[in-house]
Amino acid sequence: MEKNIVESIKNAIENKELHAYYQPQFDAITGRIISAEALVRWIKQEGEVVPPFFFVPELEKTNAINDVDWFMLEEACKTISKQIAQGTAVPISVNFSRWHVTEDAFEDKLNRIVDGYNIPHNLIEVEITESALIDESEKIREWIDSVRKNGYSVAIDDFGSGLSSLQFVKDMPVDILKIDKSLLSQNCENEKERVVLESIFYFAHRLKMVTVAEGVETDEQLGFLRTCSCEKIQGYIFAKPMPEEDYLKLCMERSGIYESKDILEVQTPASASQLLLDAVFMKYPLVIFSNLTRNSFYMMAYENFSATSCPSTGNFDELIVHGAATMHPDDREAFATTFSRENLLQAYKEGKPSVSLLTRQLGDDGVYREVETTDYFVKHPSVDDVLVISLCDNRS
Repeated sequence: MEKNIVESIKNAIENKELHAYYQPQFDAITGRIISAEALVRWIKQEGEVVPPFFFVPELEKTNAINDVDWFMLEEACKTISKQIAQGTAVPISVNFSRWHVTEDAFEDKLNRIVDGYNIPHNLIEVEITESALIDESEKIREWIDSVRKNGYSVAIDDFGSGLSSLQFVKDMPVDILKIDKSLLSQNCENEKERVVLESIFYFAHRLKMVTVAEGVETDEQLGFLRTCSCEKIQGYIFAKPMPEEDYLKLCMERSGIYESKDILEVQTPASASQLLLDAVFMKYPLVIFSNLTRNSFYMMAYENFSATSCPSTGNFDELIVHGAATMHPDDREAFATTFSRENLLQAYKEGKPSVSLLTRQLGDDGVYREVETTDYFVKHPSVDDVLVISLCDNRS
């Protein structure tokens, strides 16, 4: 490997030795190509192929990697232009290093390149690795906001490859979460691996992120990822990275003519359960899980409810005190009595399946509205604790 890798890469760009290869991303259920990732390849004039891991990590130590990123963006735009002409355009993701966060006029340059090829912004996905989120998180957040405001999607790449933090992901306004192949190392047959993956996918879906599984190679991995409702599959099981000519040809073959199966035939029990949960959350904007035995609760869903001051987790008794305080004065005692732990435990002991009450609650806008609260008693197979799911519905 040359000593001056930066100068070598600049020469490689000038000599047209750098190339964009594309790895398609497939719909996990239908098998359609719905997006792709642009991956850099260095092929010297004498035919020698230099693997990315020999030069990309070195370039990433400084902002020299930025030249490669901009080159790849332009190549992706050229490819999308050809796809638009053949009627098979899908989004292409391009990797951007953490150095771009402090790059002068990044937003202007991004728009200038994309608009120069008349590419709709929603056909470009900006990828940033999870490791970049750890440094200068506030600047990263502002940078992501500026990218998304211009109509581009933002993806966190390689999630799970390093010191992953759900906290960092939670705080970032990203659209796509790409699951690193290292999380599939046990072929999705190890119980701990499956639990971790299930948790990550559930977390991402609740935050309304699109999920992409990278490095998928086996039927076992694909089958399990479908049970997690993973939207996109990227890996050798469907296609390896390929030059533009092969990618464009494959897009023609796997475009709208592909006949998919009925979703009801291929969905798994877990994915069906996710659809059911989505319907529940549409009907009930406030959903609370409580353990009456341990006097605890946590919020599972809290969107578009009349009042937004409810705590997300804590002591169940305190939750009822807080809830009663938001009710109409004439309804406070009834609410506090009906949903006290003592009353609910007695109702459970008597074999009642649920407890329900209609009250008037003060909204954030100062208006009282009818709210129906129903506590359903549920049983977990592993414990004897008395568990409750509270479903709260704005009636007016």
